[in-house]
Amino acid sequence: MQPMKKITIVGGGSAGLMLAAHLDTSQYEVTICDKKKSVGRKFLVAGEGGLNLTYSSPISELTNQYVPQNFMAASLAQFTNEDLITWLDSIGIATFVGSSNRVFPAQNLKPIEVLTKLIEHLKKKGINFQLNKQWNGWSKKGDLRFEGQEDMVSDLVIFALGGASWKVTGSDGEWINAFEERNIKTIAFRSANCAFGVNWEKTFIATHAGKPLKNIAVRFANQTTKGELVLSKFGLEGNAIYALSRDIQQALENGEHIDIEIDLKPMLTATELMVKYQNSTLSKVTDILKEDLNLDRTAVGILKQFTDKETFINPDLLIAKIKAVPITLSAVDDIDRAISTLGGIDLDEVDEHFQLKKMPGTYALGEMLDWYAPTGGYLLQGCFSMGFALAQHLNELTQDTAKE
Repeated sequence: MQPMKKITIVGGGSAGLMLAAHLDTSQYEVTICDKKKSVGRKFLVAGEGGLNLTYSSPISELTNQYVPQNFMAASLAQFTNEDLITWLDSIGIATFVGSSNRVFPAQNLKPIEVLTKLIEHLKKKGINFQLNKQWNGWSKKGDLRFEGQEDMVSDLVIFALGGASWKVTGSDGEWINAFEERNIKTIAFRSANCAFGVNWEKTFIATHAGKPLKNIAVRFANQTTKGELVLSKFGLEGNAIYALSRDIQQALENGEHIDIEIDLKPMLTATELMVKYQNSTLSKVTDILKEDLNLDRTAVGILKQFTDKETFINPDLLIAKIKAVPITLSAVDDIDRAISTLGGIDLDEVDEHFQLKKMPGTYALGEMLDWYAPTGGYLLQGCFSMGFALAQHLNELTQDTAKE
């Protein structure tokens, strides 16, 4: 009987944890190393506003949200959103489909309880955890080097070190230098799923900072996304603009003038709005907007902010503006405040199983790689699917070896 091979997973985020959960521990001795005192710290931060685990939609629609699709499609097909929901339920994490088809843990389960159940499952499988273990690259022999500790020898190494946002969780992207020293091509990190700057009028934003614009749509470059925006002193944030962040970021990098349009009433046509407006018995425009068109104070405020007096008193022009409030974006928010990042290891550096072509036996997955997904459960689903897909591949390797 052959001795068990050692697998070391460097990084205890979503991708690494899901990988460990599905590795065959009768064939592998699995250790997760993380530089923090506990694993899943970014997972918990992501759950502060509600732990959005995945998105409920047909797999074809789900896959369309990822860039590049052809890179992510195989993993998503192997471990779909339905597969994730079924697996979570099997380890005691019930879920429900909330607003906008987003999937959350059952309402009595807090994010820390979800993480605890996952960790308990891993420990029952015999997964080892080595925490407070800062990876510092490789030794001359090619072994894993850790700060102030002995080098670690491993048969297979999987890196799941995350991107470069939310440094407080340990996801700082500093690992990129070690890979560049090994001639692994990387792409500079930049913000994704982030806020964008707007030069607000001071009195307007003093009144409306922190207020939401709900049930709106955002248009940019022939794309439209529905959802919610939040006004901040810096600019605009929220899922409606996060979904467009990759393209907006690219346009800003190219020095292009960035204008978006906000549709304040995407569920109604301009004609339907005009009928409501004309049938109103109220005399003041602001009252008509609030009472008959059902625009809240913040929506009316942003309409006034970007509408001149002549437009505001002309029903035809005003209705057109309600359907397309033009706003110029001036900047990208700081990378550490971004929900996720673009960049990392170039996808050409890994094969179809996430193995580094220049370093056989070494793999990288999750946000370390240069792929993109919007918020709304897509990010976590992508990391979970990649972890599962790699586990299946590695399990098959041991089975093939056993047959030989």
